[in-house]
Amino acid sequence: MSWLEVETKVKIDNVSEIRNKIKKIAKFEKKEIKEDDYFTLQKKGYPKKSFRIRNNGKKLIVNFKKHLKELNSQKIVVKKESEFELADKLHIENFFALLDDFGFKKWIKKRKTTESYIYKKDKKVTIEINKVQYLGNYIEIEYKAKKSEVKKAKKKILQVLQELKINKNKIDNTGYTRRLYNKKLTR
Repeated sequence: MSWLEVETKVKIDNVSEIRNKIKKIAKFEKKEIKEDDYFTLQKKGYPKKSFRIRNNGKKLIVNFKKHLKELNSQKIVVKKESEFELADKLHIENFFALLDDFGFKKWIKKRKTTESYIYKKDKKVTIEINKVQYLGNYIEIEYKAKKSEVKKAKKKILQVLQELKINKNKIDNTGYTRRLYNKKLTR
């Protein structure tokens, strides 16, 4: 499956306050723990390319993203996101054998607890409260879009920020892996 992920991210301090604001405009969907292992071929430095394998306690999902900088705006990033599920034990074993044979190495682990909410005014908008191990709490507002919907997605995200009374100056779309890397929390 492949789509465009249009999103923004804000570090938050008062989780209960933001949760109460979110509950007024969105419906709770689920809470889950996501454990992500990131792999790359690059030996040194922050990788230009990597992919993740997410374990959410039920299944393993392979995910990779490509930044589409030409579609970014000042406060909202757009990435082409592709993913597939490793369906059974044989697929998992074969996939890890492939990674090993090609020389992929695990370079970072990310663990986060996520509360997901669906925006009442547009079900394509997801609002997440993420508690990321070693990094703290963040809110992410995301819209999975077709290329023709990117402009609409950005408007919806800005609308949600306004409804939650989040100052756009607080937006910092630095990725979690970059933040973990900067803290020297790589393997």
